[in-house]
Amino acid sequence: MSIHYDAIIIGSGQGGTPLSIAFAKAQHKTALIESSHVGGCCINEGCTPTKTMIASGRVAYLTRRGPQYGIYTGDQTDAAQNDIKVNMEVVRQRKRDIVDRFRSGSERRIREAGVDLIFGTASFNDEQTVHVRTMDGHEMSLTTDRVFICSGERPAIPKIDGFDVAAFPPGAILDSTSIQELGVVPSHLVVVGGGYIGLEFGQLFRRLGAPVTIIQRGAQLLPREDADVAEAMLGVLKEDGVRVLLNASPTAIRPAGDGDPAIAVAVSVGVSGQGGQSELRASHVLFAAGRVPNTEMLKLGAANIETTARGHIIADAQLRTSNHRVWALGDVKGGPAFTHISYDDFRLLRTNLLEKGNLTVGERLVPYVVYTDPQLGHVGLHEHEARKQYPGRRLQVASMPMSYVARALETDETRGLMKAIVDTESQRILGFTCLGIEGGEIMSLVEMAMIGGVQWTALRDAIWAHPSLAESLNNLWGFLK
Repeated sequence: MSIHYDAIIIGSGQGGTPLSIAFAKAQHKTALIESSHVGGCCINEGCTPTKTMIASGRVAYLTRRGPQYGIYTGDQTDAAQNDIKVNMEVVRQRKRDIVDRFRSGSERRIREAGVDLIFGTASFNDEQTVHVRTMDGHEMSLTTDRVFICSGERPAIPKIDGFDVAAFPPGAILDSTSIQELGVVPSHLVVVGGGYIGLEFGQLFRRLGAPVTIIQRGAQLLPREDADVAEAMLGVLKEDGVRVLLNASPTAIRPAGDGDPAIAVAVSVGVSGQGGQSELRASHVLFAAGRVPNTEMLKLGAANIETTARGHIIADAQLRTSNHRVWALGDVKGGPAFTHISYDDFRLLRTNLLEKGNLTVGERLVPYVVYTDPQLGHVGLHEHEARKQYPGRRLQVASMPMSYVARALETDETRGLMKAIVDTESQRILGFTCLGIEGGEIMSLVEMAMIGGVQWTALRDAIWAHPSLAESLNNLWGFLK
């Protein structure tokens, strides 16, 4: 026996959940299939828990900096001595509590909308039939008019000769999910990967008291960013005491059974870099070098759904796949892997399929924030992208250190820089980056100007409240070159 639905959504992430609710409220019989827990990566392993933990890291950082502001705690007597105690179990429990609250709220909204929430793994039998094996072992066959795949991605395991995770003590080898369940501060954390995830976790655990080494195979951290921004980020991490190895790769990761009493060694990491071969001894290793799509279990071939060589689902400008009954949204289709892109995919599908619109992904203006401290907020084109995209156009760049921002000076948070790329003829802003205190919020102000087609001169001439971080947008343009 099979059950027919007007719409089936596979995956309850930040696109799938609101889409299922929208279809159900529009009186379409809707099923939402989830393999583990409601909310997707964002609520359960991504944005919500990591930023909760990063908040704990910032409190630790500010506590140590207390004497710089004339604030002393415990037995602390001067700025050079500020030892604090970190209880990872409390940090972890605070994270769990907030995740549980977000997750239960999402599940309640799904059920109240009338969606059939099915916990199990989904796969295709044919172009319009979905097979589900539920968590309690039952088999279901669902037919449908429309399927929406929002199954997301998961951390990738790097291919290193001889590496076998089963050979290590439990918890020694980590990914971006399992590291959030640590109940202790590592005695030495080695992070493989110098991208956004690796930097957030690396700085977090350094602030919680762990010695941290980041191994990055490229010549700079954050390969997507301009070189000057990446260099400024490198300076921030080094100032925080993070060791960074550039142009380096792990060649071997093995158990270290002999142990080092000073480090509680569990792992030996062989590294090949500019200085030749070396060895790192660590208690924990975090793999933060990419993610892979959750598509291999879906049996997409049975539904004639095409994918890339990496397994991402191929979708057109309206998110439709090679099967006209199936759409893909969020990380599973590749492209910018941000929660807000998944949510924008939902808005596009709701508009087109339920409100008779005709939206496309088009030229999306994509913002993002890296939640290091200071934050790295960016929107639009980077300088290197703008120069490649517009080779014959005259461009100008303004770059100003955060130490020129009055509010940053007053709060003693002067690390970083802000940078804008403008088209000289139209005076429109093509891209903006802020590596600085509340960099994401400053970026959002500039994004609003870009959405409205506002010229950079309007920001220069605006009356911003004093003293505020936004006030820096009066002064940035004096550095245009």
